Amino acid sequence: MSNFKEITNIEEWKDVLEQSKSHKILVLKHSTTCPVSAHAYAEFTSFESPVEKYLVKVIESRAVSNEIEHDLGVKHESPQSFLIVDGKASWGASHWKITKKELANATESF
Repeated sequence: MSNFKEITNIEEWKDVLEQSKSHKILVLKHSTTCPVSAHAYAEFTSFESPVEKYLVKVIESRAVSNEIEHDLGVKHESPQSFLIVDGKASWGASHWKITKKELANATESF
């Protein structure tokens, strides 16, 4: 299983957003109460990649989830994954479209 870091506050999110200006970042917004999100979480956590990965639990860290929606200008969904490059979402998927194959395509394409 590959490593990822959990973002739990807005300051951490702002740091991650800033880091995306020097390298790609992959983020998963995850609902701990949703079976569809559990599937996306399993795909995300088992996806092996040199791209740094971050997790936001949308119920536990609602303010962070809202800030991501605001900063990226992408309507909130859950589960939802983004590839962030230079402070912008260059790829995104939600629900059943979050698969290891789609994550691989995104990280290799951008």
